[in-house]
Amino acid sequence: MYSTVVSGALLGVSACLVSVEVDIAQGLPGFSMVGSLGGEVKESRERVTVALKNVGLNLPPKRITVNLSPADIKKEGNAFDLPIAAGMLEAMGYFRPGAAEGILFLGELGLNGEIKKVRGVLPIVREAVSKGIRQCIVPAANAREGAAIPGIKVRGAGHIRDVFRFLESEEEEEKERLLPAEQADSEELSVRDDRESMPDFSQVNGQEAAKRAAEIAAAGFHNLLMVGPPGAGKSMIAKRIPGIMPRLTPEESLEVTSVLSVAGLLEEGTALVGERPFQSPHHTISQAALVGGSASPKPGIISLAHRGVLFLDELPEFRRAALDSLRQPLEEHKIHICRAGGNVTYPSDFMLVCAMNPCPCGYYPDKSRCSCTVPQIRKYMGKVSGPILARIDLCVELQPVDLPGLRKERKAESSREIRARVQRARQMQMERFAGTECRFNGDIEGTNIEKYCPLGREEQELMERLYQSLQLSARAYHRILKVARTVADLEGAERIRAEHLLEASFYRPSAEYWLG
Repeated sequence: MYSTVVSGALLGVSACLVSVEVDIAQGLPGFSMVGSLGGEVKESRERVTVALKNVGLNLPPKRITVNLSPADIKKEGNAFDLPIAAGMLEAMGYFRPGAAEGILFLGELGLNGEIKKVRGVLPIVREAVSKGIRQCIVPAANAREGAAIPGIKVRGAGHIRDVFRFLESEEEEEKERLLPAEQADSEELSVRDDRESMPDFSQVNGQEAAKRAAEIAAAGFHNLLMVGPPGAGKSMIAKRIPGIMPRLTPEESLEVTSVLSVAGLLEEGTALVGERPFQSPHHTISQAALVGGSASPKPGIISLAHRGVLFLDELPEFRRAALDSLRQPLEEHKIHICRAGGNVTYPSDFMLVCAMNPCPCGYYPDKSRCSCTVPQIRKYMGKVSGPILARIDLCVELQPVDLPGLRKERKAESSREIRARVQRARQMQMERFAGTECRFNGDIEGTNIEKYCPLGREEQELMERLYQSLQLSARAYHRILKVARTVADLEGAERIRAEHLLEASFYRPSAEYWLG
C-alpha cells in the first residue's frame, strides 16, 4: 500500500514543496522515516503514532516507511505531522485513493489529535499557488495567515478527526461544511494604516534639528545617528520614526509578514502586517541573535526589522563583532547564513537608527559636568568602527532642552503633518525609480548618482568647495548628494539646489566634529 501527499519546507523566507511518500508493506513491524530530517521531524513518528491511536486509528503491525522528498533538502520544523498522518491514513485505506491529491497539508499534531499552530505557512502557501495547487489544509490558528494569498482555498482544521472526515467525504457540500474555506475580506488584505495609535512627534518639545533629520531619514530611508547627553530625547525621537515613514506597500507587507511567519512570531488570526517593524535590541545581544543563525537558522533581529527601523541605543556598548556584522547587510539588504545544516538567505532591508552619548559620562562638551579627557572620548567613540559610520547618511547632535522650551505653549508639529510631507517625497521617488530596483533615495548606487542627482553649474562649484574644505571621501560625497536629493523631494523641488546641498552637508557624520 502506497500513498503520497504534498507538504512544504522552508528555505529562508522562501519555500519548496515536499512530497510525503508513505509505504506500508508486509514484514517485520517497524516505522522508519528518511529524507534528510531534522530533530523535530524525526520526532513526528511518535507524535503521529500516538495521535492516531488516541482517536481510534491504530497502525497495522506492518513495516511502515515514510520518505520526505527531495532528500537533498534539509527538513526542519514541526509542520510535517499532519501530512505524514494523512499519507498513512490513505495508505491504510481509510479513504479512497487520490482523496488527498492536489491538497497541501501543514500542521503539528498533539498527542490527543489536536492540530497546533506552525510557522512559515504564508511562504509555503505562496509557493503552493505558484506550483498550481489550489487547496490546502493548515492549523486553524494559521488559516487567516494562509488566506492572505489569493488563488487557493485555505481550510483551517483544529483536530485530526476533522481532516479524516473531510478526506473520507465525497460530497463537495459536505466537505465545505466540515472544513469551510477561510475567507479574508478586503479590509484584512489591505495594508491598514494603524499609526495614529503610535507615539507622536507632537509630544517632543524642542530638538528641531533632530526632528528634521528624522524626517529626512524617513523620507529617503537613510541611516541616522543621534548623539547627545542622557535625557535629550534620542530614544523618544527614534520610537516615533515608524509613525512618519511611508506606509507599507502590499508587496512589502507580504515580505514583512513572511519573515514574522518564518520566525513564528506572527500573531494568531493575523492576515497581513500593516505597520513597519521597529526593533530595539539590548546592547548585550549576541552576533547570532542580531543577524540570525544557530544550528537551525532562524531570522535575526535585522531580518525582523526588514522594511522598518532597527534602533541601536547606546551604540558604543554593543559588541564590536556584532556591529561589524551589519556591514554586509547594510550594503546588500540581505544576510547569508551558512551552517553545516544548510545555507539560507534572509532579507534585511532596514533603516538603521543609532543613538549614543558624546563621551563615557555622557555630558561632553559641558565642562561643568563632564570630566572625561580627550583620549577617553576618542576611545569611547572609537568603539564604533569607521566602516559602520561610513554607512550612516545623517548625523545630528542633540543638546538638553531648556525649561522655556519644555514649557512652551505652542504644540510641536504632529506626526501626521510630518508624514504628509514624507509621503509626498515618497511619491516623487516612486515616479523617479519606476522600473528599477531602487525604492528610496538611500538605495541609489554610486554608479547612478549623476543620473538621479544631477547638479547645475553653481551646485557643482559648491560641491567642489565642500569636497576640498571638508576633505570628503567618495562615499561621503555620494552620501551628501543622496541626502540633498531627499531634502529637495521634501520641498517638492525637481532639481537639487545649493541650499539643499548645504543642509545635507550639515548632517555629515564625523567623529572629529564633537572633538573640535
